[in-house]
Amino acid sequence: MLLRREFKRNFRGLIIWSIIMAGIILMYLSIYPEFAKSQQGMNDMMNALPEGMKKAFGMDRLNLGSLLGFYGIEIHLMTTLLGSIYASLLASNIVAKEQHEKTIEFLLSKPITRSQIISQKLAAVIVNVLLFNVVIVLASLLGFQFSKDNDVSLGTFFLLESAVLLMHLTFASISFLFSAILKRTRSVVSMSLGLVFITYFFSIISGVSEHLTWLKYVSPFKYAEAAAIITDRYFDPLYVSIMGAVIVCCAASAYWYYSKKDITV
Repeated sequence: MLLRREFKRNFRGLIIWSIIMAGIILMYLSIYPEFAKSQQGMNDMMNALPEGMKKAFGMDRLNLGSLLGFYGIEIHLMTTLLGSIYASLLASNIVAKEQHEKTIEFLLSKPITRSQIISQKLAAVIVNVLLFNVVIVLASLLGFQFSKDNDVSLGTFFLLESAVLLMHLTFASISFLFSAILKRTRSVVSMSLGLVFITYFFSIISGVSEHLTWLKYVSPFKYAEAAAIITDRYFDPLYVSIMGAVIVCCAASAYWYYSKKDITV
């Protein structure tokens, strides 16, 4: 019952974010054939960029002249950054809003336990994030058809998108924990979005500075880096383990804290 209610409440947001993301993907992929016709010009443009900028965005390892390289440079940034913002906004509101909007009293009067509340709200977040990523995959596969050079390795593409999905779930799980702990939705949203932008900044810095490469271990954006996955066709098991551990720990902590939380209305 609660899962269905949460899905309905968040469905409009899912549709809007999905349309925006699909539109961006299709728009970029529709202009790729024109880019590909002037490959020499693109190479000259790439060579003119500062080395630090090329390293930060993986342009030193990806080729704009290939469809998957173009996807990794131009579109992957959108799917990771905007997708993480969506996942964080979705998860940061879903628990805290019950107290903020003073609907928790009504909810707790129903024959439902706190564990069931947190389980069904977490399930709603996971379902929405999964559907959002399905839209990303379908829009990308459709967009690849715009190019005559659509010889894309689907194995590499799905490996890349599995990293993106895991990253979105990581940010969603952290925001979900914030939402279970804090009462004010504004504080939860601020912390969640702040975490997304700070870790994105860490990802750029770790690619630019040789002295700060250790920052890559605290940035999920670096775990799902397109240049590494597309070039090596390899998703580091260490990064999979870290993100998996964060997701499980945040979900378990949310269960534990919410079951003992002193809820005042």
